[in-house]
Formats: sequence, structure tokens, C-alpha cells
Amino acid sequence: MWFKNLQVFRLTQPWRITGDELHAQLAKIQFSQVASNEMQSQGWDSPRGNDQLVHAVNKQFLLSLATEKKLLPSSVINQVTKARALELEEEQGFAPGRKAMTELKERITEELLPRAFGVKTKTAVWIDPVNRWLLIDASSPSKADEVIKLLLKCCDKLPLEGLRTQTSPQAAMTGWLAGNEAPKGFTIDQDTELKSSTEDKATVRYVRYTLEPDDTQKHISAGKQCTKLAMTWDDKISFVLTDTLQIKRIKPLDVLEEGKDKGSNQDERFDADFVLMTAELASLLSDVVFALGGELT
Repeated sequence: MWFKNLQVFRLTQPWRITGDELHAQLAKIQFSQVASNEMQSQGWDSPRGNDQLVHAVNKQFLLSLATEKKLLPSSVINQVTKARALELEEEQGFAPGRKAMTELKERITEELLPRAFGVKTKTAVWIDPVNRWLLIDASSPSKADEVIKLLLKCCDKLPLEGLRTQTSPQAAMTGWLAGNEAPKGFTIDQDTELKSSTEDKATVRYVRYTLEPDDTQKHISAGKQCTKLAMTWDDKISFVLTDTLQIKRIKPLDVLEEGKDKGSNQDERFDADFVLMTAELASLLSDVVFALGGELT
């Protein structure tokens, strides 16, 4: 089980909460199936499908935030509301007013909710007390914010802040492209995005394209900065670094797949994969921070 994206947060103090203590705190907002009259339900769920809200392996914690949303498109609500409004108009001889339409729409929504189909999704959270990281497998900061807000409701005085580096990712990536040289331990891959800082936000994207120094120099000289850059770390993991310090499209390469412990059963294979992922991604993060000049304190 590998995270596909990393929203990165730093634990500012040593982590002293045990797995059992964290389980008890998360149980305050445990996931339950969305009720018939609700649009959404959200809470902490077991990462391994058992009664434990924290899966601990090798001093690493894995959590799972579950969200179940009812599929009730606004187009369906509007269609039924319009049909019901026509019926009312025929009965009473005049069309419902604005306030009546608002109330009718609310009633229609309440009627349709119990019949709407619920879709459940999960967002994985990895807490690394050893290296003091908190990582969320989410492609957008808004989803990470959901996780953090719920975590803060459960855990008192969580020592957490966003990762900040001495050199901004945008400045560093632009410099790497301008010099046609990746930092030590990394190689530059074929995808990149350069964006102008002017009002028009002119953007150039390269996808599966071997970057030529003349091409990138031309755009950089014109005032564009690198906002996304595909890279490979240590010939083990490919990823995309963004200007907001998100790490996306993480993919373990064959050298890791060949060397991992297969285990004798599903649980052992999962744990072996988790140990491998946490060890490699922690090293990757350390090298990314080093390449960006270290942490800003």
C-alpha cells in the first residue's frame, strides 16, 4: 500500500501519544454509516477493517478518515421540484412564489435523501513519530484541511504546522531547470510546468517530453517560474514536486518492487509494504528538504 500523494506537515514537538491513546482519542469521532436523512457522514475508520482505529507498525501509525456522501445531484432535485411546482400551480391556480419554491425544494431534498445512494471514500494518514512527520494521502490541500480539522477535534494540543523550507520549491525548481542540473540524488524527468508571475498567468506544460535547456531557458528568461517538476529520487521513486511543497504522483519503481518482502499472508504483506513505504518516503522527504536548503525555523 503506497501513498499516491503527500500533503506534508511537521510535528513541532516529540510525539508522546501511544497507539492505544490515539485510538481512544479518535473514537470520539468514529465513522458511522450516513443516516437516511443526512447528506454526509465523516469520521475515523479502521485502516485494516478491524476494530482498531490506529494501525501501528515499526513505530509508525496509519489512520483512515472515512467519508460517505449521498449521490443526489442538484439536477435531480431541480427536476422533481419543477414538476411538483407545476402540480401546485394547477391545484391553486397560480405559481408558487420564491419563498414557497425554496421551501418546496427543501422538502423534495428531504424526500429524496433516504433513496439516494451513498458512496464511501477513505483518506489515509501516516504519522511518523520517529522523524516527526504527519503525511496525508490527498491530492488537494482542501482534503488535507478536512483531515487536520477532524484530527484537532480529537487530539488536544496537537503540535502541528506546515513544512517550510529555506528555499521555496518554485525558486529551487526554476534554478535546477535553468542550470540543467538536478540536486544530488535526484534526476529530472519529462513532465514540468512553468508559469508566469504576470497578471495573465501564462502557463507552459511539458508532458512526457525530454526537456531541452534552450526551451526552458527561453521560458525562464521570459519571466516564467517552475511550479511543477517530475523527478526521480535515488532510482527508487518517481514523483512530482509542486511550488506549494506538495509531492504528487508517487510511484515506487521496479527496484523497490523486486526487493520487498512478500510475506506469508495478506496481513504480513501489508505490514511489510507499509514498513518499506514509510522508510523510503521518510528518506525521500529528508532529501527533498535538504535540496531546498533545509527547514525554515
